[in-house]
Amino acid sequence: MESRRGPLKSAVPSNVVSPVRRCSRTACGRPAVATLTYVYADSTAVLGPLATYAEPHCYDLCAEHSERLTAPRGWEVVRLADASGPSRPSGDDLEALANAVREAARPQERAAQAGGGARSADPMEVARRGHLRVLRSPDS
Repeated sequence: MESRRGPLKSAVPSNVVSPVRRCSRTACGRPAVATLTYVYADSTAVLGPLATYAEPHCYDLCAEHSERLTAPRGWEVVRLADASGPSRPSGDDLEALANAVREAARPQERAAQAGGGARSADPMEVARRGHLRVLRSPDS
């Protein structure tokens, strides 16, 4: 931006504004991890995962303040689980992945056994392009 005297320079360094949302509690500068919303009609305080956008009547809280949250007498605190966090794969997930890898390797084994140029032995398979197969509809 320019003025009549030349380019304008900012008096405030640009790193003052942080892209990370901070805890709403006074004098707390830690990053926010949860959002608190009050439902006045139900006398309920709802604490959930950090909202996508900062809303005017919601409060962002850091981990410490969200754990220590208490509600006024007669109010209920509802804590919503954070489903977006990283989850560890279960045994079923790992087994399914291993089975998929084994299945993907089988057509190559069949082609190698049949001499490489022969068509797949699967009667449902119509065509193949790389690792993708076109299957015949069971109705036809």
